[in-house]
Amino acid sequence: MLVCGVMSGTSLDGVDVAIVEFEMKNEDILFNLKFFTTVPYSDELTERLQAIVQPTSESPEISSMNMLLGETFAEAVNQAIEESELSKEEIDLISSHGQTIFHDPVQSEKDPLHRPNTLQIGDISVIAELTGITTMGDFRTRDIAVGGQGAPLVPFADFKLFRSDDVGRILVNIGGISNLTRLMKSCSLEEVIAYDTGPGNMLIDAFVNWHTRGEQTFDEDGKLAEKGQVHEEWLNQLLNHPYYSKVPPKSTGREQFGMDYAKSMWYEAEKLGISEVDRISTATALTAYTLGSSLRNHVEKDGVSEIYISGGGWRNQYLMKILKEQLPEHITMESTESLGIDSDAKEGIVFALLGYLGINKITNNLPAATGANKNVVMGKIAW
Repeated sequence: MLVCGVMSGTSLDGVDVAIVEFEMKNEDILFNLKFFTTVPYSDELTERLQAIVQPTSESPEISSMNMLLGETFAEAVNQAIEESELSKEEIDLISSHGQTIFHDPVQSEKDPLHRPNTLQIGDISVIAELTGITTMGDFRTRDIAVGGQGAPLVPFADFKLFRSDDVGRILVNIGGISNLTRLMKSCSLEEVIAYDTGPGNMLIDAFVNWHTRGEQTFDEDGKLAEKGQVHEEWLNQLLNHPYYSKVPPKSTGREQFGMDYAKSMWYEAEKLGISEVDRISTATALTAYTLGSSLRNHVEKDGVSEIYISGGGWRNQYLMKILKEQLPEHITMESTESLGIDSDAKEGIVFALLGYLGINKITNNLPAATGANKNVVMGKIAW
């Protein structure tokens, strides 16, 4: 089966399309990445998305953007299929994660009417209509319906694709948020541990944008962070955020580490007299320290010897340098490309896999990671 995996992440910079061929042999899933591309968003679309991911957004704009993103995703898929030199008739399914604009998966003790919730936009009916291909999406809500947090979803695919009988591994993705999946040697699905460790590139990107007055949207190769110095006293204050001491399963996003938090950090640093490049260095160290702390726990306890990293954070050399310093010398730290997976394409491949399983009525959530009370088939279908 050929599946188009469609992914738009917290960076709000474009849509990834991975065309993946899947085949089931006994209990093993064989896959082959046939094509991958990233179609960037226009500056205007990114600006509009930035506006609605804030909690103060208005419903009419969100509703309109849901349809517009459906069109945008469909255009990206059509472009990817054309560039891949495959035909639409060969594609069996589109599997779209959508664009998360709000994620609040924890029950409120103060408000009896509040429900754990999550919202991804990019209407799948629009995608199906404009591509002529059956489309699956809105995966997270089914997991929340059975008591889970609807995240992280990637660990299920990590288990299916990267589990080893020979060695313990940790799969890390550093996108807007950082997360990890721990796979002990020969582990079962119930033994997988996975969760969001905290901010990834989200805070760094905001600081770089403000420092360069909008000329740069990310710290290329970590060059700006490398020019500054980590402000240790401020970093120690930041590390006291309550999220870091929470016990998994746990997930986070813009609601805790988004623009509001970034602004409060920026102004706090200004009051402390910390230079702008030092703020970027310290934000980068915050990502490295919080991720490194979680990695050390599993490396020391669980016999893990290999760490594989995907996402934009892998290309931030300063971030990787600090992260490496947090780990024992015998641990290898490489890109997922060492496992045959393009680090940029990984999440697209993951959602192609979740769609492949879902359309075949095979459970595709991981209660050990999300906290769900049972396995379910996630995803809604637009024929």
